[in-house]
Amino acid sequence: MLSKHDSIQRDQLEMITLDQLVPPNHLVRKMEAAIDFTFIYDLVKDMYSEVGRPSIDPVILVKLTFIQYTFGIRSMRKTIEEVETNMAYRWFLGYGFHDKVPHFSTFGKNYERRFKDTDLFEQIFYRILMTAANKKLISAEHVFVDSTHVKASANKREKL
Repeated sequence: MLSKHDSIQRDQLEMITLDQLVPPNHLVRKMEAAIDFTFIYDLVKDMYSEVGRPSIDPVILVKLTFIQYTFGIRSMRKTIEEVETNMAYRWFLGYGFHDKVPHFSTFGKNYERRFKDTDLFEQIFYRILMTAANKKLISAEHVFVDSTHVKASANKREKL
């Protein structure tokens, strides 16, 4: 029998936490439980000034790239769009429902001004790999190489 959903409840008010919206088995929960990202503060403390306006949390910047590469998002602009609407990503970043997400250019500006010509990302990647290996989440027993051709979206004249 064909049924039709007649009651649209877009203005419904509920008392719910962000934590309740992220499924217990979601990958972001597993990443948050497995990796303590606070080591990043020690790595970047000399790259920030003691004066001036407050910066974007460097752990947020790293977690944004983590989201981008883990979930195969092609650009930081698209990553920010996803964070604006995806509650699991907001949860992973520690953002609430109404917290303002950084502009997509923020990562690029921070990279150019602070992180370029450093081995910061290599240090972070190494530390995360070591954490995963110590917790037996990865092993070097089997190595898989993916040589899949991925079409770039860099041509501004080509219509998608």
